[in-house]
Amino acid sequence: PWTVFYGDSKYRYSYASVGTDWTHVAMCYDGSTVIFYVNGASVTLDGERSAAAGPVDDDFKIASCNDGSSPSSHTWDGSVGPVQVYHDKILSAGEANSNAVGEHAIGMLLNLMNNIGISNEEIKTNVWEREKNRGIELDKKVVGIIGFGKTGQSFAKKLSGFDCKVIFYDIKKIPTNEYANSVSLNEIKLKSDIISIHTDLNQSSLNLVNMDFIKSCKKKFILINTSRGKCVKTKDVVSGLIENKIIGACLDVLDLEEISFEKIQSNQDLDYLKESGKVILTPHIAGLTHESKLKLSKVIIEKIKKI
Repeated sequence: PWTVFYGDSKYRYSYASVGTDWTHVAMCYDGSTVIFYVNGASVTLDGERSAAAGPVDDDFKIASCNDGSSPSSHTWDGSVGPVQVYHDKILSAGEANSNAVGEHAIGMLLNLMNNIGISNEEIKTNVWEREKNRGIELDKKVVGIIGFGKTGQSFAKKLSGFDCKVIFYDIKKIPTNEYANSVSLNEIKLKSDIISIHTDLNQSSLNLVNMDFIKSCKKKFILINTSRGKCVKTKDVVSGLIENKIIGACLDVLDLEEISFEKIQSNQDLDYLKESGKVILTPHIAGLTHESKLKLSKVIIEKIKKI
């Protein structure tokens, strides 16, 4: 049978039988799934890069098949950038964890705006502060979403019950829907109280949120990033927080992560974020739920059946 391997890190895999050939599935930076199979032969990936594509412009290659044959080489000009792969099909499974990402972004945002984490820790040390922990409501705020694919749309849908105005920008010119209005990137910068990043990692989104971006925003804003760490320049976010251009940050991903997403490099910028009361950090788990793990296998199996 076809054996489908998928992984959320460099070392963890699951598999399921769905067909007649051996198939290898590897997760890419942008959340899409690359499926490898060659004439019924199982496939060995080059090096340890079995679950995540390398940085933009890096290579992602299949080294050999277990029957000694070499697969044909193709070029994928997808959202990761110019990544060379040996493959037959490329499928996206973003819908499998889009709900999880949307819920996680809401959770981080409400935590930050209402000082939930801070006050919880204070109470554990017998500190009962009320006025200092007065919160901020989402009502009437303008939320700007950059990247309106599956996770961006999930976040917008979940915001619909909070009576806030949701706008979005996407390079693919996605039309306005019932949950959010399509605008230019400049309008996002001019109007947003909260800016949430949901774009793939590509040439145009690499270091998208940098000091120039931060300074070009008219309002002080809260930043959310549940997409890819390299879309946001951590050093510049720290500067934005210090200068009070960014009044809060919810960061599930950081540009300090290793390629496997399993470890993070420590430096002064990370130390600042960890100590700041204006920052919520989580370890790249926005899409990592028990439900999304099951959905991922189901989505991929159904899509392979249609090939």
